[in-house]
Amino acid sequence: MASYSDYVGLERAGLMRRFAAWLYDLLVVVSLLMVAGFIYFSLTALALELGWISLGEHQDMAAMLGASYWYQLCLLAVALFFYCWFWRTSGQTIGMRAWRLRVQNTDGSRLRLAQCVMRAASALLGLGNLWLLFNPRTKLALQDKIADCEVIVMSKQLNKQLLDKKPAPSA
Repeated sequence: MASYSDYVGLERAGLMRRFAAWLYDLLVVVSLLMVAGFIYFSLTALALELGWISLGEHQDMAAMLGASYWYQLCLLAVALFFYCWFWRTSGQTIGMRAWRLRVQNTDGSRLRLAQCVMRAASALLGLGNLWLLFNPRTKLALQDKIADCEVIVMSKQLNKQLLDKKPAPSA
């Protein structure tokens, strides 16, 4: 497996690569939210059918879920879990893997959970990447600055090693 030092000093990712990875991840996150919404909707329908809950002042179940803070919190937790789990375990979401990007500390180490949560909250649904337009030399997005991390572009070989989790070849 590659050591942390293998990830130090690599070029930081620009806006277009980040945007491409964000689009890939958006598709995955929307899919996960649809599955979570289906499960939540099904459990709510079951609870209504069994008489455990009632619609109250809502016209239908969709209106009830739309007004439910628990439902919104559940969907937020699914999205947050997706990003934090990938950033914490490998430094790469599915979209980042496709575009050979990795989020890391400047010493090449993986993010701590607190950094992941801070990064996700400050990303502003991806709009934090527009900070690169005002900060082109450092190539740090708003969420990178706030969470004290960076997004680097990996070589094909280094990306493959990370995906395969094989030992780094001896030089």
